[in-house]
Amino acid sequence: MQNMKAKELAAWLNDETSPSPLLLDVREPWEYQLCHIDGSRTMPMNTVPANVVQLERDMPIVCICHHGMRSMQVALFLEQQGFTDVINLTGGVDAWAAQVDSGMPTY
Repeated sequence: MQNMKAKELAAWLNDETSPSPLLLDVREPWEYQLCHIDGSRTMPMNTVPANVVQLERDMPIVCICHHGMRSMQVALFLEQQGFTDVINLTGGVDAWAAQVDSGMPTY
């Protein structure tokens, strides 16, 4: 599993020459509704095992949560399931709000 900082992810998403990753937000629905990174897909952590078949194995996946702990657990789980390009967003949406999008609500 790789780790990526919020500013690194922002640069990647803004780079039109790089293939876009799947932004997998593993927080609870109420958290996602409060704030999320544009283009992210919600899949609460407890639903990932049942829905892992919906994820593309050949696409980079960036796992996102509030501070980076739940997403790290999901990233490790995905690696155990054979996914090879899995990245954890260090600091989660909290870091994204502080470093990239100051208009994003925080909690």
